[in-house]
Amino acid sequence: MNIEEMTPSQAPGSGFRFLVAVAEYNSLVTVRLLEGALETLRAEGGAVSSVTVVRVPGALELPFVARRAAESGRFDGVLALGCVIRGETGHYDAVVSGVTSGLSGLNAEGLIPIVFGVLTTDTLVQALDRVGGKAGHKGAEGALSLLSMARLSSAIPRTPSGKRSA
Repeated sequence: MNIEEMTPSQAPGSGFRFLVAVAEYNSLVTVRLLEGALETLRAEGGAVSSVTVVRVPGALELPFVARRAAESGRFDGVLALGCVIRGETGHYDAVVSGVTSGLSGLNAEGLIPIVFGVLTTDTLVQALDRVGGKAGHKGAEGALSLLSMARLSSAIPRTPSGKRSA
């Protein structure tokens, strides 16, 4: 029996082309998510050759852009950034459910990695804590996840028919 273990840090790959989709709604938070993600991707040097930023009105529009990016063949991965803060209506639940199912469904299709960088918080303070406050920086973490998944994706080839390769 042959056992091979692959980790993102060992997987080859460089010159990745990424799309970062960012929701404009709750821009006080999403601008910071984007800044952290871009700083992190810039720090990777040769691992990333280009980043395209697409702004969408809100979190529910993120799956649309992610699907188009995946189908285009132009990108090695997508980072979807947004912020949904609970309000006094049931709208929060509908938005969180829609964006989560949309992005996770696309990711499961396996075309390219789709990284979920959407904050879902009860308050603005909680959201700000996650963009450089006491809870770290979720934009930077999302960028690192994107790079890791792109490396793994490039190391695990797809076959056109979906059948196991020899």
